[in-house]
Amino acid sequence: MDLAYPFAGRWLVRNSPADRVPSHGTALFATSYAIDFVPVGDTGGTAPLTPRSLVRPEPPGRFPGFGRPVLAPAEGVVVAAHDAEPDHMAYRGLPSIGYALTQRRRAAAGWVALAGNHVLIESRGVVVALCHLRHGTVEVLPGQRVLAGDTIGRCGNSGNSTEPHVHVQAVDSRDIAHATAVPLTFGGRLPRNGEVITAHAP
Repeated sequence: MDLAYPFAGRWLVRNSPADRVPSHGTALFATSYAIDFVPVGDTGGTAPLTPRSLVRPEPPGRFPGFGRPVLAPAEGVVVAAHDAEPDHMAYRGLPSIGYALTQRRRAAAGWVALAGNHVLIESRGVVVALCHLRHGTVEVLPGQRVLAGDTIGRCGNSGNSTEPHVHVQAVDSRDIAHATAVPLTFGGRLPRNGEVITAHAP
């Protein structure tokens, strides 16, 4: 499935299937080819790392992309839109270790606990998921047709997320728990971990 980037501006690539499959270390919930994009500032970094960052959780608003628009990466129909999950603190350093230890509990709770606020768009027979959106920012409803580049929400830190970012994956069914992962490209290529993408709205 070839998509447009679901954002404008500068974003850092993480957990890319160009580097390993399954990209997130598991095939659970059809995430084998999922990819993460972390919004960054002009220097290519996220929030400055401080001694406090290493020992305490941080408010998501400290990060440069919290609230940045998330765009539809393809024309299609919204088949699900969820906007009820709170944005939680961000975790780096020692707090990230404790947060990782609770991941099994979130996985056991199901798709929504992992995805947080999300939008599913069906396009050309494939369902594209955009996850971890900011609470209260989802702008679309099920049944609504969207064009590539339409704003569907804002970057947040809901669900299974250590800092504000957008998780993108494609699947062959609306039933995520029983779907099969579909490989993705963006503009005909798949970026690798550590690349900083500078994108313009479609």
